[in-house]
Amino acid sequence: MERRRLVVHGRVQGVGFRASLAWEADRQGISGWVRNRRDGTVEALLCGSDEAVAAMIAWARRGPPGARVDRVEVELGSGEFSHFEQHPTA
Repeated sequence: MERRRLVVHGRVQGVGFRASLAWEADRQGISGWVRNRRDGTVEALLCGSDEAVAAMIAWARRGPPGARVDRVEVELGSGEFSHFEQHPTA
């Protein structure tokens, strides 16, 4: 099981990024969570197969229509999750 924490920078709030990422995670069979952060970034924790997590990271680098992704920080993540959730802004 691969676990990665992402922080996505750019115009990623107010464009449906969080909801779109959650939908794509469900489609890919990923568990974890996503939330907006007060600094204007989006943070996500992804847990799944190597291939699914790699696909999600590639998706996060593009984002949904209307988003502008400047960069994505990727680091090791931790935790066990049974499904994917949208968390409130932190």
